[in-house]
Amino acid sequence: MARMHSSARGQSGSKRPAHGKKPEWAEIKEKELEELIVSLFNQGNSPSRIGTILRDQYGIPQAKLFAKKRITKILKEHNLELKMPEDLMNLIKKSVAEFKHLEENKKDFKAKRGYQLTVSKIRRLTKYYIQKGKIPSDWRYTPEKAALLVK
Repeated sequence: MARMHSSARGQSGSKRPAHGKKPEWAEIKEKELEELIVSLFNQGNSPSRIGTILRDQYGIPQAKLFAKKRITKILKEHNLELKMPEDLMNLIKKSVAEFKHLEENKKDFKAKRGYQLTVSKIRRLTKYYIQKGKIPSDWRYTPEKAALLVK
C-alpha cells in the first residue's frame, strides 16, 4: 500500500533472484521442512516469523522452493490455520495501540489522523477477506472488538 496515504515511495531493498530453483547448498527434504515449520508454529511463531527463522538460522531462502507450498498452506494442511489473517491482525494491533494513545492524549491530532488511516486500511482489507471467504461476512471493525481480539 505504498503512496496511498503518504508521499513515501516504498521500501528499497534487495530483490529475490529471478530464477525459481532451490539452491544446491541448502540440504533439507520436503518432509523435514514441513515438520520444522509445524514445530516453529507450535512454539508460537507467526508464518512471517517462521520464514525469517528459516532464512536466518537454517539457511533456507524460501520455503516454497523446497516444499513447493507456501508456509500458510503447509499449516493449513496440518490444521494449524490462523483464525485471522496475519496482516489484518497486525493492523488491528496497531489500531488498538493508537486508540489507547489517543485516549491518554486527546490533543494529539497527528496520532488521530494515523488512527483514521489505520482503520481505513483495516476496513479495506476486511472487505477483501470477506470476499475471499477468510473471515465471516458479518465481521465488522470496532475498537471494542479489536481490543478483545488483541488480548
